[in-house]
Amino acid sequence: MQQEITKHVLITGGAGFIGSHVVRLFIQKYPDYKIINLDALTYAGNLENLSDVEQQLNYTFIHGDITDSQLLEELFSKHAISHIIHLAAESHVDRSIADPLQFVRTNVMGTVELLEVCRKHWTLGADHLFYHVSTDEVYGSLGERGLFTEQTCYDPNSPYSASKASSDHFVRAYGETYKIPYIISNCSNNYGPYHFPEKLIPLFIKNILEGKPLPVYGDGNYTRDWLYVADHTRAIDLAFHNGRVGETYNIGGHNEWKNIDLIHLLCDLMDKKSHKPSGTSRKLIKFVNDRPGHDFRYAIDASKIQRELGWKPSVDFEEGIEKTLDWFLDNRDYLGS
Repeated sequence: MQQEITKHVLITGGAGFIGSHVVRLFIQKYPDYKIINLDALTYAGNLENLSDVEQQLNYTFIHGDITDSQLLEELFSKHAISHIIHLAAESHVDRSIADPLQFVRTNVMGTVELLEVCRKHWTLGADHLFYHVSTDEVYGSLGERGLFTEQTCYDPNSPYSASKASSDHFVRAYGETYKIPYIISNCSNNYGPYHFPEKLIPLFIKNILEGKPLPVYGDGNYTRDWLYVADHTRAIDLAFHNGRVGETYNIGGHNEWKNIDLIHLLCDLMDKKSHKPSGTSRKLIKFVNDRPGHDFRYAIDASKIQRELGWKPSVDFEEGIEKTLDWFLDNRDYLGS
């Protein structure tokens, strides 16, 4: 006998890197939720990410685009969507520099289309939530010191971060104007299994395996805060269920790495796991011209979500990067290697 459904949760972008982890967690942890996964399956979406749960009774996959207003109307009417976890987004900075309009279409207009269908279908005071997953890049760039807090002013520098900042503002505007219940979270760089191969860590694993150059922007001293994807997924789960409506939560790993130091670590671990002489992979490093609008440093102050919801990273970087490397080495087909 199938369990009675208590929430109809639309997860957008659920076949992507972070989305697939969220979908899997919610399917398995909440059998009383109906999970509807809407994904356009563009370059970063991959249904193989969810092959282990695709037959679950509380799961439905829909191939479609969040900018398709007619499709969204049909989904809300058919599935009585009560909650949204909005992860669908164009997310690669280099791609945003090459094609900024696609980022505006997906990240801005797609978010507004979702908000519009919520405005039309949701009843004021009922059990609804629009959970919007965003990025720390909306805050711009930090110097050598300081952390992004929820009060940091927005200062985006790339078309990608500008599109995400705009989508954040629209979520808040619909919350204020139309009383759409919302929560926003802004997270630092994620890493882990199923990471799309054009991102830094899987790209460099692939290039090391194939003996190709490891392109490093500028002098390699750009600094990022890294968080294991399972910890981000736990944070989304906690904020979705226990977060305060109308609030923003910053999610970070307290784990800053300069790009060049991270790349050296990857090289050394790959040499060790491949039984190569120490320093072999480092010889593949090639410094290249910097990209436009490159932010120097991101670092998250995650004290609010820790204080209010009891969340903190559970996987330290040494453990997380080992798990990540082992997963990609065991799943080389995912890299195309």
